[in-house]
Amino acid sequence: MADSTTIPTPKNAAETATDVGSAAATSILTLHPSIIQTHILTRLDVSALASVATTCSQLHAVVSQEDFWAHLCHSTWPSTSSPRIRHVIRRFPHGSRSFFYDSATIPRPNTTIPRNSHVNLDRTPQLISAVDLYHRRQLLLSRVVQTETVSDSFRCSPFRVDILEPEEVVQTHIRYPESDEAYQELARGLRMSWILIDASGGRAMTVSSRMPIGLQQYWQGGTAGFSFISAMTSNEEPLWKLKVCRLMVRCVEAVGGETEVREVSLKMEGIDGRTKLNGRESLVILQRLLEGKRESKKQARERCEGRDLETRRRRARPDMVRQSLAMLSFVALLFVFVVRRPGPLVGMMRKVQNKK
Repeated sequence: MADSTTIPTPKNAAETATDVGSAAATSILTLHPSIIQTHILTRLDVSALASVATTCSQLHAVVSQEDFWAHLCHSTWPSTSSPRIRHVIRRFPHGSRSFFYDSATIPRPNTTIPRNSHVNLDRTPQLISAVDLYHRRQLLLSRVVQTETVSDSFRCSPFRVDILEPEEVVQTHIRYPESDEAYQELARGLRMSWILIDASGGRAMTVSSRMPIGLQQYWQGGTAGFSFISAMTSNEEPLWKLKVCRLMVRCVEAVGGETEVREVSLKMEGIDGRTKLNGRESLVILQRLLEGKRESKKQARERCEGRDLETRRRRARPDMVRQSLAMLSFVALLFVFVVRRPGPLVGMMRKVQNKK
């Protein structure tokens, strides 16, 4: 008599993955919604949040809420909680979600516009800077500054945006460094976020790197300068043509041995540090970046790794050609001096062969 017990058929990989994802989503949804929004989803990047939205309908509903993206923007960049930035974000195509995507990804220059074509600078009449400066997890400074871009003084003068007023000082509780090790430790702890916003176009981008890559020490004046540098033009260009955005933080020693922030500024210049860009030149570069495509940090890293591999291959090709030419030259010389003009050794070998 046949056994009435049926043996279940194994599921395919897609069904298994769906079940695993559903089980994970179900276990997460047992938590309080506020915990999911504030402690879990806020730790994910843009691509991870997009994946979460496809897991289940409940998480998709959470990620689709404007309040969620607004909270994510404010927790990531405290300066965006200002009334001015809140008003500007409403002009973005999808509100806070579009703003977060623009600011959390890496812009690439718009290559559809010919480089020598006329660019309408008037469509960006104003740039808004949202700046947050940290030391470790301590917020040192959070400001919003508006810069007009239509006047001749802006377009003909060197491009520079200052966050602090000429006599303004930001007090901190950080001890002023007194040694090289202390300077390096202070540099490793600094982190800056500088977002440039085109209010009329509804676009934004981050122009600052996470940590300063340069450290300038002024022992006699009691001043320390820190540079955050980001490339603003395509990496395919020659190095000497590369344009960068340099963000400077200048600190001085205050009474009592603590550190004061005296300067937070942004400049556009050549990578050599000597070529200064004026407002018109800088605005053209910024417009191309604001209107260009965006990529995640992972995509940018993979693209850079692929470009470096291709560069190494191109450098290896001339070496292979030179080695091949050297080998051919050696063979030609061997043919001339050994075959065409046999030496004593070849003649002796022929005599031995004839005797045999």
